[in-house]
Amino acid sequence: MDEIIGRWEEIDNIRQVENSKKSEFLALFGRRRIGKTYLIREMYKSKFTFHITGLANVSMKQQLMNFHLTLNDFDPSTEREPAANWMIALRQLSDFIGKSTQKRKIIFIDELPWFDTMHSDFIQALEHFWNNWASARKDIFLIVCGSATSWMINKLINNRGGLHNRVTHRISLAPFTLSECRAFLRHKKINLNEYQIVQLYMVFGGVPYYWDKVTKGKSAAQIIEQECFSTNGSLNNEFQNIFRSLFRNHERHVSIVKALATKAKGLTREELSSQSKIANGGGLTRLLDELEACHFISRYNPFGRKSRESLYQLTDMFSLFHFRFIQNSNKKDRDNWLKAIDNPKQRAWSGYAFEQVCLHHIPQIKKALGISGVETHTSAWRSQNNDKAAQIDLIIDRRDQIINICEMKFSVEPFIVSKKYADELRRKMAYFAHESKTRKTVSLTMITTFGVENEIYYGDLIQHNLKMELLFEK
Repeated sequence: MDEIIGRWEEIDNIRQVENSKKSEFLALFGRRRIGKTYLIREMYKSKFTFHITGLANVSMKQQLMNFHLTLNDFDPSTEREPAANWMIALRQLSDFIGKSTQKRKIIFIDELPWFDTMHSDFIQALEHFWNNWASARKDIFLIVCGSATSWMINKLINNRGGLHNRVTHRISLAPFTLSECRAFLRHKKINLNEYQIVQLYMVFGGVPYYWDKVTKGKSAAQIIEQECFSTNGSLNNEFQNIFRSLFRNHERHVSIVKALATKAKGLTREELSSQSKIANGGGLTRLLDELEACHFISRYNPFGRKSRESLYQLTDMFSLFHFRFIQNSNKKDRDNWLKAIDNPKQRAWSGYAFEQVCLHHIPQIKKALGISGVETHTSAWRSQNNDKAAQIDLIIDRRDQIINICEMKFSVEPFIVSKKYADELRRKMAYFAHESKTRKTVSLTMITTFGVENEIYYGDLIQHNLKMELLFEK
């Protein structure tokens, strides 16, 4: 446990399931590189009653031999023949587990989808193992995980056969928060301040594998150059690998992500269907659910609009960066990123990426505003009058009759509110109040990297002047 960084909420949830008085079936899933296997291995280490990892792209016969050898490692005193099918293999497992003297039998099956090879009947054997044996006991804690999210959701969690509603708990492992990223770097003895960490988060998001590539003595810009643009960079081809490992028929998922990358504010289902060339039906719903479960996209209702008018937005930081910079870069050029520091394209991206970082940390923003316990609804808003073109990317609509309009600005020094920008903010708030017809008090919240320098001149306008440090709260 000493080696686990962050994951405080997930660890607490898993411990509660572990301490249950009945048998439990936990499914853990999430995007590639997010740390699923690491979390479970570090939590339990030598406490597993049985632990096996599936093999990628092998036959049923090879999977069964892998199972046979692993079971023999855990139970070398028993002589057994290699199982001819999964029904027999899992019966051998139940016989072994039944002899265990451990109070809580912890079974961990990693990369579960890889066992489900063609014509293997693995899922039917798993159904029988759980329904006819494990669930009848009170001491089994079965943990399964896999990166093939479409399989985990459709074949396991939403199973319509014998495993229907049998998974007692599910955890979609989310990316690290900024707080967890900072703790991770400190564990590695890497000293970067909040500004540098935010810059890295704007590219890496909270994917632990990417943060493990951060090396001592380099700036955020140097690290981004090294990992994303250099010839030997570990993230050069990462985008292509992500979706291939997560989803079957991944080309359709990529089509959706590419379509969303063209529109920062998001697209409706109808617009997505048109741009991705995917029919607007159940198939599209499944694809969107899978992408949302892996934290690639988010769905939100514009302020005051109905659920059928929901917008889908690409919110995975690395995918956004890939489409903006990596996919069109020339790997033969040196210093792609370093040479572009502070050019107009990078500045424009920085502003949008910082907004996304803030949107990934809404609980921290609510905490800074002192409203963690207040019921809220978050959304975005765009004026219906095309002449005004006013837009607000984060609205926190509070049950206590306050609406926080959040303006998020990225800068290398304290942000200066010009008279022109202040007038623009006042007009935007007036348009919002008029078009929304709200009776609530509208309060402007500025969220910037280093605060607003000349807040004193606009004290009547800016009600909360928040700095990026708040985003690092737990």
